[in-house]
Amino acid sequence: MKTNFKQKMNQFTEEETSRIIEMAWEDRTPFEAIERLFGVGEPEVIEIMRRNIKRKTFNNWRARVSGRKTKHLKLRSPDVSRGYCSTQYKPVRKR
Repeated sequence: MKTNFKQKMNQFTEEETSRIIEMAWEDRTPFEAIERLFGVGEPEVIEIMRRNIKRKTFNNWRARVSGRKTKHLKLRSPDVSRGYCSTQYKPVRKR
């Protein structure tokens, strides 16, 4: 593994790592969106997932994501215009 990637992995805060994992879990969020926001491509996202979640959970995720057209912009249908469900992100209410 390249030193450059190890340095990238160490630069993420716990919150950023958590967000990368969350985005990777989302079926409609393409790897390109993660790369645009965090500067890590699909192989690095896979490595982050491998290192931060349980092995069985990782295996289930890989099986689900492998070949999934919505995880790659070039493979996804033009009908999919956003990376998340419209009800996924709800406004935070202030008290």
